[in-house]
Amino acid sequence: MEEWIDDLAGAEGQEQEGEELYLHHEFVIDKGQEPLRIDKYLVDHIEHITRSKIQNAAQAGAVLVNDKPVKSSYKVRPTDHIKIVLPQPVRDNFLLPQKMDLDIVYEDAYLAIINKPAGLVVHPGVSNFTGTLVNGLLYHFNSLPNNGEEIRPGLVHRLDKDTTGIMVIAKCEPTLSHLAKQFFDRTVHRRYHALVWGNIEADEGTITGHIGRHQRWRKNMAVFPDGEEGKHAVTHYKVLERLGYVTLVECRLETGRTHQIRVHFQYNGHPVFNDERYGGDRIVKGTIYTKYKQFVENCFQLCPRQALHAKTLGFIHPHTKENVFYNSELPEDMQQLLAKWRRYMGARDLEGILEEAKEAQAISDGDATED
Repeated sequence: MEEWIDDLAGAEGQEQEGEELYLHHEFVIDKGQEPLRIDKYLVDHIEHITRSKIQNAAQAGAVLVNDKPVKSSYKVRPTDHIKIVLPQPVRDNFLLPQKMDLDIVYEDAYLAIINKPAGLVVHPGVSNFTGTLVNGLLYHFNSLPNNGEEIRPGLVHRLDKDTTGIMVIAKCEPTLSHLAKQFFDRTVHRRYHALVWGNIEADEGTITGHIGRHQRWRKNMAVFPDGEEGKHAVTHYKVLERLGYVTLVECRLETGRTHQIRVHFQYNGHPVFNDERYGGDRIVKGTIYTKYKQFVENCFQLCPRQALHAKTLGFIHPHTKENVFYNSELPEDMQQLLAKWRRYMGARDLEGILEEAKEAQAISDGDATED
């Protein structure tokens, strides 16, 4: 039995926010199986795999027998239940390195932390094999796992084309295996900042709902609250700042589903600001009058994408075994957007204060006349 952990049906367009890039294979050993090294068994049963890749996975604790990690020398026995977590398999497409300016937050011999800008597709798809982050990585690094042969070398997760922020890149096979296992075990700490429509009542909360492909618009995802379709998805959030008709929130992903934050907040009635795909590119909250409408349209122009940023990323370093955290500042367009909303709300508050002062003065004048 084999199972794709992530959903690649919508890979075209590369909008796969947060979705992990690993495979999960499961096998149950036949009753008549003779003792055989597990790395040899898996090489014989998984396509496009090498023995060294399996050995790296075992070293990372990603090869389990009856839910316990085993060494690559373990000999399989009848009825053993085997699970293995691996990065994506090798693809036939050949990728060309391309010179590209990369914002590298941190780099050592094992991994690199990239701050991805808006508008950059993470990995090639059906209609684009150039100009992606992967093409830039192939040019910049010489030691990426399966360099030039995999469609997603060094990647264990991804961000949407128009989502900015922190990504980790594995520079060697053991690191790739370790990181893939951490993403699979959900021990990676991910924090996003998003500006969403509306004033969220609770200071913090959790959105739970299965996410799957939309039944009508196949490039979109949807929430299936009854759980009959899609995959289990959980997003925790905390309010950082209230700005009247919009709210700045911090999101913590417990799972990594396609478009998870965007879909969950749309489902919750608070779509991400200027998210064209999920209804955030129109006035969702606030009275539609000429002055306010023009203000919102100016905000859309200032940040012409969904206002979503991968702020922090934390995990256990595969080599040092230390807990590491990496942070990135909000991009310029989101900073300007927030500043514009703050000025707008400040002006509204000032108008309210002046109106209250006028009313108080009118009442005072009336009382003086009566005297």
